[in-house]
Parts: sequence; C-alpha cells; structure tokens
Amino acid sequence: MLIDSFLNYLQFEKNYSKKTINSYRVDLIQLESYAKDCNEELTLINVDTDIIRQWIVNLLSKGYTASSVNRKLSSLRTFYKFFLIKKEVSSDPARKVTGPKKKKPLPVFLKETDINKILDETEFKEGFLGVRDRMIIEMFYATGIRLSELIGLDDADINLNDSLIKVTGKRNKQRLIPFGSELKESILKYLSIRNETITTWPEAFFVKETGERLYSALVERLVKRQISKVVTLKKRSPHVLRHTFATAMLNNEANLNAIKEILGHASLAATEVYTHTTFEELKNVYKLAHPRA
Repeated sequence: MLIDSFLNYLQFEKNYSKKTINSYRVDLIQLESYAKDCNEELTLINVDTDIIRQWIVNLLSKGYTASSVNRKLSSLRTFYKFFLIKKEVSSDPARKVTGPKKKKPLPVFLKETDINKILDETEFKEGFLGVRDRMIIEMFYATGIRLSELIGLDDADINLNDSLIKVTGKRNKQRLIPFGSELKESILKYLSIRNETITTWPEAFFVKETGERLYSALVERLVKRQISKVVTLKKRSPHVLRHTFATAMLNNEANLNAIKEILGHASLAATEVYTHTTFEELKNVYKLAHPRA
C-alpha cells in the first residue's frame, strides 16, 4: 500500500514517466525483500540505517555499479521525504547513508609502439596538408598541449632558439613548454612548406590552405583519422594524445611535478591519475608475463 501510494504521487502529481516510476518500484521492492530476508517483521517503514547499508554492500557484491546504487539511494530518499511530509515516518533511515564513490575512468592513451606507427608508418596527405597534419600529431604527443592551446598558437609563441613554446591555457594562464631536437626539425620543415604554400603571411602557427587559423572540429577529425589507422579505441580524440604524452613521461621516470607544470594542471591531484594508468599497465604486463600470474 505504501509503495502504491508513493508511486501514485509520482505519476499524478509529479508527472514522472512510466519508466522512471517502474525504476522506483523495483528499488523499493528490492530493499523491502532484502529487509524481510534479514527479519520478517521489517518493512520499509521500520528499516534502520544499518539495514540499508547492508543492502548497499549486498548490491555491490552482486556487481551493481556505484551509479546504480546511488540511483537506488536517491529513490529511497525521495520515498522517505514523501512520507515524512505525510508524517507516516518519523525519520529518514537513508539520510545518513553515504553512497559509494564513482570510480573515475582512467585516461585513454596510446602505447609507444602505436604512436610511433602513426608518426612513422601511416600515410598522410601529400604536400602542405600532409606535413601539417603530421606536425599536429607530433605537437600533441611531444608537448601534451590541449586542443584549444594548439589551435591558439601563433608564430610568436614558438622560440626555436631556446626550444620553448609559450602556451596560453585555461583562464588565460601562460606557461612555457620545452621541446627536443626532433620536434624542432619537424617545426622547421612545416614552416618551410607552409611559407611556400600560403601567400598571406599568417599570424597563426597552424593554418588551413587559405591561411586561416585552424578550428577544433578540423583538428579532431584529422586526429581521429590517423589514430584509427593503428588502433580501434573508442576514444580517438586529441586529448588521447595529451594522455599519451603524460603517460609516456611518467613511464620514463619524469618527475610528477614537472609533468604537472608542462600540462598546466592547477593541482597535483589532476596529474596523479596518470600514476594509476601506468600501474594498471604494469599489472597487465605482469599478468601476461608471469608464469603464475
């Protein structure tokens, strides 16, 4: 009766969809069933916080995700809020229950062999466009810059003498990124063919054939096209190359604070996610290599 009364409220007063109402029904019946398995005298009205916590642990042990469990907790809170207003319960046993934290997905990155294939073995277009597109992939991988930072680069931001790139990041914060001799050679090659091809002298470093600055969608398409030639990852965005840079640096024993500064992260916590990525890779290597893994 209580569940039906609550569901009628959702349907006729809140105008919830049938699908949403059915989800609430399933959640409430599921908890009530679990409570009765613990004690036949328990109902949704007299369950306590401990029972709800045990129910959550039970759900997680059965493979429910944190998102699913938190949604069920939300159903309970709405249920008890409704009956608190109607004064049919004296307290909300779900109020002090903290839901499980969602596990943040690890960054998607390319292995060193895959990024080398893209740069050294895959085909790019002929002439200026091919050199430019390869330069874009290499710039992402060699510096770890964001998409917005890459298309915002001007010629004046590239210091070939000191091998430094000035990048304007989030909230207009500027930072300097060092680069090596290999990227320097690629930059010189790109500038040479660009300046031969483009009739109007561009302010922007990366340009279209018309001399106009590149836009985000164009860069996203070319990065996706090249990554697709070597891997079947679901994510094939410029940000994957940024993750690839950070992971490669960490795998080669770069200092975490140095990576933070190069990436332009506001806090070290944002950079530390890459330590989890490399640890997961280490576990996979162990499982494949160790005879008793």
